[in-house]
Amino acid sequence: METIKFKKYFWEYSKIAFGTALLGASVALFIAPHNLVIGGVTGLGVILLYYSQNYFGFAVPVWLTNLAINIPLLILALKFLGVKFLAKTIFATLFLSLVLFIMDNVPLYIESDLFLGSVFGGVVSGFGLGIVFKNLSTTGGTDLIAMLIQHFKKHLQVSQTLMFIDWGIILLGFFVFGSEHTMYAIVSVFICIKAIDFVLEGLHFSKAAFIISQNPEEISNRIMKNMDRGVTGLNAKGMYTNVERNVLLCVVAKKEIAILKEIVASVDDGAFVILTDVREVLGEGFKKI
Repeated sequence: METIKFKKYFWEYSKIAFGTALLGASVALFIAPHNLVIGGVTGLGVILLYYSQNYFGFAVPVWLTNLAINIPLLILALKFLGVKFLAKTIFATLFLSLVLFIMDNVPLYIESDLFLGSVFGGVVSGFGLGIVFKNLSTTGGTDLIAMLIQHFKKHLQVSQTLMFIDWGIILLGFFVFGSEHTMYAIVSVFICIKAIDFVLEGLHFSKAAFIISQNPEEISNRIMKNMDRGVTGLNAKGMYTNVERNVLLCVVAKKEIAILKEIVASVDDGAFVILTDVREVLGEGFKKI
């Protein structure tokens, strides 16, 4: 049992480290060099790096800003939220600063313009954050601020508070770097969100079919026999006809839609069929839960 738990935690933390490394590489190679403020503590780090280099005569690296802001937040979070809740976040936050420190001291440069920087910055950081989120962790920063605010103000949602803080940081970037950099930063944020969704949900899109027919038994039997798909009968009542009948619910892969339509049409060409997109299906015949 202990060996199984060790393997489980080892792989979870390994994946968090990999995702965090992708995020750190994205910040160091694409986001910071092009002054893209995409929110979060790293966004504040980009602003502070710019000001320190151009006005103070020395550079305050992003990894240092990340540590300086996150350490007090982690201490507060540990006090109010508990170590069990934050163990993975503490690891990811400290590991991100380590990655940023290494990247800051390794002479690695990828040539890119502002457009490519925003696109690849969004893609790489989105993949990294998606891996981190999928393993039930965060990289600290504004996530911790939002959670702490929600701890004291229960009526505020974490997602709304987080969005408000991050967009405030992006707006601050507008006053520092101007409209062009801010527009590209917003493009990067949009791409990052899509990349996170891709990692969390994948491309296993399916279709859910609701079938209303006078011959539900025959249709369901053919679907189960010819397609090897399960069918669920839902009790329903037509409000115009006052007739009660079963509405069939069946989830199929996209490539099976044509077969499903053919079965329904061959049994009852007057059937009413509703097809809707399903982002993720877990269970027998699809992805394992």
